[in-house]
This record gives sequence, C-alpha cells and structure tokens, in this order.
Amino acid sequence: MTDAKQLPNRVLPEFTALLNGIEDPAVLLSPDYRILAANQAYREHYGQERPLHNRHCYEVSHGYAVPCDQAGESCPLKNSLESGQPQRVLHLHYTPAGEEHVDVSLMPIRDADGVIVYLLEKMRQTTTASSRPAAEGLVGRSRVFNQMLELVRRVAPSDTAVLLLGESGTGKELAARAIHNESPRARGPFVPVECSGLSETLFESELFGHEKGAFTGAHTRKIGLIESARGGTLFLDEVGDIPLSQQVKLLRLLETGTFRRVGSIEPLQADFRLVLATHRDLQAMVDSGAFRQDLYYRINAFPVELPPLRARGGDLGLLIDTMLQRLAPQRALRLNAEALRLLRLYAFPGNIRELRNVLERAILLADGDVILPEHLPKACRSGTNESMDADSDEIITLEENERRYLLRVLARHPDDRESLAKRLGLSRRTLFRKLQVLQKAVPLEGDD
Repeated sequence: MTDAKQLPNRVLPEFTALLNGIEDPAVLLSPDYRILAANQAYREHYGQERPLHNRHCYEVSHGYAVPCDQAGESCPLKNSLESGQPQRVLHLHYTPAGEEHVDVSLMPIRDADGVIVYLLEKMRQTTTASSRPAAEGLVGRSRVFNQMLELVRRVAPSDTAVLLLGESGTGKELAARAIHNESPRARGPFVPVECSGLSETLFESELFGHEKGAFTGAHTRKIGLIESARGGTLFLDEVGDIPLSQQVKLLRLLETGTFRRVGSIEPLQADFRLVLATHRDLQAMVDSGAFRQDLYYRINAFPVELPPLRARGGDLGLLIDTMLQRLAPQRALRLNAEALRLLRLYAFPGNIRELRNVLERAILLADGDVILPEHLPKACRSGTNESMDADSDEIITLEENERRYLLRVLARHPDDRESLAKRLGLSRRTLFRKLQVLQKAVPLEGDD
C-alpha cells in the first residue's frame, strides 16, 4: 500500500482547498491514522490551539493512545481500508466543551492504480441526543445507547416506517420525536397516539375521524389524527394493543395510503411518516394469532431496540443530573455518595420513567440541596431489588434469590410465558418446570 506521507506535498494544497469548502469539520487522513490536512471547522472544534498535522486522528478526537477499534469502538478508517467502501458511524468525540455525539462519515480516495492513499473524514455534531445533561431530548453516552442512536440517525432522513421496541419506560416517545426532528418532516406536526387507551370503536373514530351523524353522539364532523399528522409524523405508541379487528384497517391505510372518515364514502389521501412502538413481543403475538402477520411485516421494516436502563452502563449518573435539572431547575440538587450507590445497585424495572418518579419524590422530600438515602423509596434502599437488604447482613440462597426474581418478572409479564422464556434464556419446558416448583409455594395468577 502506498504511504500517504511519501506522496508529493504539491497534492495536499488541492485537498486543503477542498476541505475548506466543507462546512462541517473535515480532515484528510493517511492510511496510518495521521492527519494530513484539516479545514477551519475541524481546527476550531478539535485543534485546542495545538498543531494538527501528522497527529493521529484517534488522539485528537478521543484522547486515545491507540486506534478506536483497539479501544472498544468501531473504527471507520480501519473498516474502510478492509472493505474498500465508504463508512459511517456514530462516535463520541472530545471537544473543549466536553464530549459530543458526532456522525462520522469516511470516504477512501484512491490513486491511479486503485490503491487507497487518502481518506476523507467528515464530522457532523448531532442534535438528536446529548452526552451531557440537557434540558430536553435523549441523553446518554453508553455503548448500547450509541448503537441505538446510530440507528435513529440512519433512519430519520427517510420515510421508512420505524418500529421502536423495548421495555416500558425506556424513552420510546423521545426516540420517536428524535426521528421526527431529524427528518425532512421536522416542520410538520408530531402526533402521538396512545393505542392502549382506545377501545375498538374509539380507535377508528380517533384515527380516521368521523362525519356528522356517523353514529350516536357524532354531532359535528371530527378530523382524525391521520389528517392532523398531514406533512408530519404519526406516532402509534403500544401498537401491540390495537384491537385485532382494527388492525386490518391500519394495514389497508399503510398499503393504499388512503382512508375514509367514519360515515363517509369519500377517500382521502394520507401524508405522514409512521413511527410505532411497543413493549410486547409482536412475533409471539403473531404466532398466537393476537396480531396480524401481514401487518407485522408491514411495520417491521426498520426495528430499533431501546436498551433498558440496567443495560446502559455509566449512563445512570448522567441521567440523574439531567432529571434533577429538568425537574427542579431552580435548585442545585445532587445525590450524596450513599444515595447514588444505592441507585446504582437498583435494577429499575420501570426504567427511565421509574427513575424520574424516584427523583421527583426525592426532590419533594429533600429540604436542602442534597438527596439522602432516606429520601429514596424503600425498594431502592434495599440495594438489589430485595435480593439483599443493604441495611442488614442478610444473605439468602441462590434458590431463594431465583424465586424472588421469578415472582417479580411474572408480575410484569403475567400473560406471555413464551416470550418470557425467550427473554430469560430458557426453554419453555424449563420455565414451566420452575413455575411448577414456584406454584407449590406461591399461587400464581393464571395457573388455576
């Protein structure tokens, strides 16, 4: 492979002019990670008043002593050299103001013999999320959060339907709003629909609207949520709760792009981008006949999994700081070390929604600016979700620990044992045997 450092220097001014014509930060790199030229925007963001020429890109952008892939991240330069193709990743880059989420795109440049001699890297800071406490929007910096965010960034500019998956309380509506805000429809309305609260008849009227006199009580024409979302994004939350009889009408809407108000024969043209969310296992519902297979395949074009809070590594402290600022911006609140330790031990089955509730309660109980352990709910003070009490020397057997854990997850997933077995990493027969043992000690709902 040709070494870019040995190429004639007369080539570089041409690329320098090209770089300076790019609005976002951009650099020309050699195949061995060295910066050969940088535009003004890159120097302002990452230069820190130090020379950039011949320094390694991973040193400047991340403060690493080794390339990104050796530090546990995806390295677009290495991937581009191996594949010969352009690469795009979402990274956390260091700036004088702190770390920020950056959309990195990299394009290989070849010589006359087809050998990659340069790599053009462009960076664009995302407004979709923040790696520091923020007044609104998504906040996080963990690897699983960044993987989710990269998918959001990828799909947002298109009109592809997005299916947001994950446990309750993981922030699916915030992710839906981020997709809307980064899309060409950002100037249009964002219309959320809570499907779980709509009855069979109400669902059709709310979604499609109705004409005056269409049914008893329809005294005036009503514009439905589909019309309200014209030019924008329609967000169907908890799509798994849509009545089976109404699913065919949603499918027809998506297939034809048209709909009728209840009581009307006039077809109307729909114009919206669809984002959906559910905490249910839709595939298991399809298998059981509770969800239409054809609708499932229609809405599952681009699934995005939102990670539970317990899987988000070091995000808890950042989320706590963000929540405290959002809930009590007039107070300089913080958690003392023991309160923070207890929250780090807690599994948060209700995820970010539960964290918000815990902190809102603590803010009301705290007279000063420091949140103490006694301001936390009892469940949090137990340290490990009742497996061990942080304020006692109790040690329980693994069998008892498993029993308590199964009781908790059954309380949250009482009706879907097949899906629960998959999430626990067990076969259905193994879970059934464990439940039989548990049933002898504790009567379980639904096991008559």
